Order: sequence, then C-alpha cells, then structure tokens
Amino acid sequence: MARIVKTKKLDNTRLATNYGGWMYCEGCNENIGYLCYSTYDRVDLKYRCNCGREGSVLIDFADSKEGKGCDDELVVIKNRFCCPKTSDPLITILDKKVVDYDLRITCKECGRVYHQTKKIN
Repeated sequence: MARIVKTKKLDNTRLATNYGGWMYCEGCNENIGYLCYSTYDRVDLKYRCNCGREGSVLIDFADSKEGKGCDDELVVIKNRFCCPKTSDPLITILDKKVVDYDLRITCKECGRVYHQTKKIN
C-alpha cells in the first residue's frame, strides 16, 4: 500500500520514484545512492557531490511517528545501511560519488532515529 507523503523537499536531487529508489545529483546526474521504499519513516540527508553541488533530501509521511533517538550505528549489509535492531535495509550512499554527507533516518519498524556523518577522504 502506498504511503501518503507529508513533506518532500529535494534540493539539487532527483529520485527515481515518488519517495524512494535511486537518488541522483541534479548537477552532474550521477547516482549518489539508493533510498529503500518501505523501510524508513523519515529521512533527512544532506550531501556534497563530487561535482561540488550540495544536495538534500527530506521526506516524511502522513503516518510518520516521532522517532526515538539512539546512539547505535547503522550496520552495513550488502552495501546498504541497515537498522541494527531489525536488519531492515534503509539507504545506500555511494561513498565514491560524494565528498561528505549528514544523514538522519528513522526505521519504520523500530522507530529509532539513526544519525551518521561522514567526510570522505
């Protein structure tokens, strides 16, 4: 069943579908990652692409719940950042395509908010 998007703000970013799939930088049209359709409840991603353009993705839904902060780190399973509690895949960020990023993503299943910041090189 499709979810009703409440907030969708894309800056210099294009998504393959309404609220998931492949993510592309609009500056260079390079694929910067993949946002899993049904496993996240809210995503707030800010990144700087290798082309120099800064982009962002902010999406939540009409039925999104307030997430619970946690200190746990996302785990990597088959190149996807996954919830360590449920093992649900949430997002892939292609390190070779971005200079840095700041990510906050809420797992739909457990409601935990994961925060990850990375500067590549």
